[in-house]
Amino acid sequence: MFERFTKDARAVVTGAVAHSERAGAATVEEEHLLLALLDREGSRGSFALGSLREGERRESLERDLAEARRRGGLSRADADALSGLGIDLSEIVARVEEAHGAGALEKGGRGARGRRAGRLPFGQSAKDVLTRSLRVAVGRRDRHIGDEHLLLALTLQGGPAAEALADHGVTHTSVTRLLYGEGGGGMVEAG
Repeated sequence: MFERFTKDARAVVTGAVAHSERAGAATVEEEHLLLALLDREGSRGSFALGSLREGERRESLERDLAEARRRGGLSRADADALSGLGIDLSEIVARVEEAHGAGALEKGGRGARGRRAGRLPFGQSAKDVLTRSLRVAVGRRDRHIGDEHLLLALTLQGGPAAEALADHGVTHTSVTRLLYGEGGGGMVEAG
């Protein structure tokens, strides 16, 4: 599938690996793809994310992703659902961190101890984004997968990255309108 990626999409994937390594994560996840998308300039995906380039909004987005990591990758919607069952996720996180240290629930763990030398593996959330980006490109009848397809896939993914993007007005509908015009034709539903 990687051979169908444009130069910009490949740069996002390699940037995601770099973000994951800098964070000391054991795997590359969807949040690393999003952070790498935010780093891009001069591409269709960066054009769509242009409004997030303002420092305060980017910092807010990064805080949202860090908070989701602290919750073990659970979105606020997941926390609300648990709350409806009488489970206080913030209390659980506090107790686990008290017993095991800050960030104990972070998805993928800290550091890559025991990992073979070489490339970081891609976690399921990142694999799902990459697969979904192919579906988005095929649904739009595009021959190649660009960074805009990765962004659209992230908005369809659900979970913390999509939630953080939506909090900043970046949804599948808004990105589709921006990139392809009103109506957006060829939209792919989450699945």
